[in-house]
Amino acid sequence: MLRTARLWKGAAGGFRPRALFFCQRPFLGAGAFSGLYCAPPSMRQKARGESDVATNETSVDGVAGRYASALFELANESSNIEGVEGDLVNFQALLDESPDLVRLVRSPVIAAGDQANAISAVLEKAGISGLTANFLKLVAANRRLFVVQDMIKVYRSLAAKARGEITAQVTSAFALNDDQIATLKETLKASVGKDVTLQSHVDPSILGGLIVKVGSRMIDSSLKTKLQGMKTALGGAGA
Repeated sequence: MLRTARLWKGAAGGFRPRALFFCQRPFLGAGAFSGLYCAPPSMRQKARGESDVATNETSVDGVAGRYASALFELANESSNIEGVEGDLVNFQALLDESPDLVRLVRSPVIAAGDQANAISAVLEKAGISGLTANFLKLVAANRRLFVVQDMIKVYRSLAAKARGEITAQVTSAFALNDDQIATLKETLKASVGKDVTLQSHVDPSILGGLIVKVGSRMIDSSLKTKLQGMKTALGGAGA
């Protein structure tokens, strides 16, 4: 038992899990995310009167956080935290490189079966298997792929914390090379006093520079932000 779940009484007098996460394990068997049962979203939504609407929950207490925490616990039990993290990083790289894949994971109109089949094919081609593959397939089956990137962020933050590191979210106009990443890590380490794990994201819309977030601290040197600041100042000067 991972955690205590909210329960409702079933027709046969027994109890069934009402919560979406952490109900029973093992349950699904070797063909799925072994060790974690997540009730289908339709069951949870009917119980609460919710609609199947995508949200941006990123905290450990949200949808993404609970899935990521469950995955981290299982990876920790199997002494495979870094292996799973590597698989998730590879999957995130696929998302960064393919707008079509992003549309696939975020689309609410693609049938669950089609989405699951497509994800299975992507994972096989990318060489992602084992616990990570089973997890991502379960996420697809439960129609929660729209927050998979948040799940990856939370998992990586948990893995970094376990190593005694701090996680920094880095957004750049272009992909950083190895030298730039090393320099940025050393600069941040000197600032915060701990080793730093970078979670990088490319966003051409920032026009240049970097946006770095370490905890609640934001460091923004993007050209877009500077231009916006100039525009605001000019607007105020002409008032």
